[in-house]
Amino acid sequence: MKIVTIIGARPQFMKAAAVSRVLRREHQELFVHTGQHYDSNMSDIFFEELHIPKPDYQLRAGSGSHATQTADMLVGVEDVLQKEKPDAVIVYGDTNSTLAGALAAAKLLIPVIHVEAGLRSYNKMMPEEQNRVLTDHLSDFLFCPTDNAVEHLKKEGITQNVYQVGDVMCDALLYYAKNMEQYGKDYFTGRLKGLYGSASKLSQWYLVTIHRAENTDTIEKLREILSALETLSAPVVFPVHPRIKPMVRELARCKKYHHIFFTEPVGYLDMLFFTKNAIKVITDSGGLQKEAYILNTDCVTIRDQTEWIETLEGNHNILCSPKQEDIVEKVCHTKISGTWKSEIYGDGHAAEKICAVLKHEGRKGVRNGDVFDCRNL
Repeated sequence: MKIVTIIGARPQFMKAAAVSRVLRREHQELFVHTGQHYDSNMSDIFFEELHIPKPDYQLRAGSGSHATQTADMLVGVEDVLQKEKPDAVIVYGDTNSTLAGALAAAKLLIPVIHVEAGLRSYNKMMPEEQNRVLTDHLSDFLFCPTDNAVEHLKKEGITQNVYQVGDVMCDALLYYAKNMEQYGKDYFTGRLKGLYGSASKLSQWYLVTIHRAENTDTIEKLREILSALETLSAPVVFPVHPRIKPMVRELARCKKYHHIFFTEPVGYLDMLFFTKNAIKVITDSGGLQKEAYILNTDCVTIRDQTEWIETLEGNHNILCSPKQEDIVEKVCHTKISGTWKSEIYGDGHAAEKICAVLKHEGRKGVRNGDVFDCRNL
């Protein structure tokens, strides 16, 4: 089977790495990189570090409004699909790249495979929620990471060709975490010293990532968050997303932050290291909430809701407003009330289950519209 995989944003590179390793044993795969994340620290480094095959097509859609970016991707992806005539298209997650790839394929009557289907925050103000809902309703094969995702699809009347396989991000994390350990502590000490100067002496830290519009659409909101971080009892490692770098630079000019180490975006292995060894993760990223949970690191999420609702059980992940007082309260004073459930996101073999379904799609595993549970494949 000839498959075109659409990627464009940082989380999709790790997901595609996990699936592609297995997929290419049986199928021909082409990568289309939309260019949604084009900064070298948000894109190139992952292809090098994770040994992902170089993209066959680079669309360089870049930045712009949601409409402009999605439209540019749609045109570019359609051109590739008309040229390559694949048997199917794979899209991941919930970015503009995801929706553009799914829409282009569906219009050309090419089957759409959605990996990480069925997630819902039920907040249509989030562009990601719009993208994931539309993509699910365009897709022909829906690979869900959790039982909750399957239930969300069922509520929307989607029951055909739905597969519970586990989470491919869990595959990637477990695979590369082993590689991370092989590098050893000396490697990371050197990396920390070279990248972060005095931060290399840290023995404990909080890890922070903030990038969503609801937390950064005004400089005042970001100032409130940074003020909370500055009061924490241990240093804060804060890789800065390119889109908020100008605001961070402006705030740092006005006030000296003594406990926050602002850095460039870091590679996947570095991020795993920082996450696994953090006192706590503080973020508004969907993927990092889940990675923290899998690595058994507690998390505070600066959002009103999360699509990863499983992480909230037992206070291993806590939702928080972007207010200084609430952030400090949630980070410093919330107690864990339940046990960590390591199996929630699968066993690290979601990619094999996806590829088993694709290999035997003549026997799709769906009988009378029922969901086929692939966990025992």
